[in-house]
Amino acid sequence: MSSPSNVGALHGNVLTALGTAIVSGEFPAGHVLTLEGVGAQYGVSRSVAREAIRVLESMGMIESRRRVGITIRPSTSWNVFDPRLIRWRLESNDRAAQLVSLSELRRGFEPAAAALAARRANPDQCRIMAAAVSDMVVHGRAGDLEAYLLADKVFHRTLLEASGNEMFRALNDVVAEVLTGRTHHGMMPEIPNPAAIELHDEVARAIRLRDEDAAERAMRAIIDEAATAVADSDEGSG
Repeated sequence: MSSPSNVGALHGNVLTALGTAIVSGEFPAGHVLTLEGVGAQYGVSRSVAREAIRVLESMGMIESRRRVGITIRPSTSWNVFDPRLIRWRLESNDRAAQLVSLSELRRGFEPAAAALAARRANPDQCRIMAAAVSDMVVHGRAGDLEAYLLADKVFHRTLLEASGNEMFRALNDVVAEVLTGRTHHGMMPEIPNPAAIELHDEVARAIRLRDEDAAERAMRAIIDEAATAVADSDEGSG
């Protein structure tokens, strides 16, 4: 009998495999699956297959109908804000388009969030952002990209929380997946760009000084720098 942890791992593995297959086009829109087929293909029980299907249905990626089966829905129906879907798209051939889309999204809300943070951030949040920048400096110089990524995620999460806007705060997982994907897919230089770290410092300083315009401007520059770096790395690998 499988333990709960083993069942959870199986579910996660099947969910990722199915999600990746859908995103990559292996299972295109209109393709029909069955629980029996999923179970046989991935070597799992019907209950594990059903749970993975249930999650994909909640993400808008599939639709279950009696006498029809489990049908793959077109990408226009997908919940594109779901962090799992973002992760799968970043792992697929759709990576470049996904990064462009995410950069455009970030440009639409993070500068505004930075301006709001300059108005609303409390002293503790200011300290956390300043400490995150210091960590980015240290880990960037050492070339420790995983530690740098952690500090970068802390910075952006705190900024979104400091905006005081629950909608912006809810987008933290989206930003985290962008930052993680860039690092884990070789789109970060071995030594992070010092200019990018300096821009993070400018944002933190502007927020601390309650300078909304400067915070917004520096945040937009961070996103533009990242988008340019990703585009350059993609061209270099092409």
